[in-house]
Amino acid sequence: MVPTNKDDLRKMVTQTTIETYEELTPQLVQLIHETEHNEELTEEQKQNEISLHMMGYVKSCTNEIIIEVLAEILGLED
Repeated sequence: MVPTNKDDLRKMVTQTTIETYEELTPQLVQLIHETEHNEELTEEQKQNEISLHMMGYVKSCTNEIIIEVLAEILGLED
């Protein structure tokens, strides 16, 4: 679908955002779980690692959203 106005584009981006975050969330949860149970890290180190995981998650989601929306608009294949 090629959006013909900002509202259509907004809907496309919103739907892609929801799908992407839902798709990548299990990986983030796994990373957080592993970090929380890493006995080699102090609590402060665990929090720092979790913050890094969260930043990476948001970056990955953002990149994937941009790629997916542009690919759909431009008709690109995998």
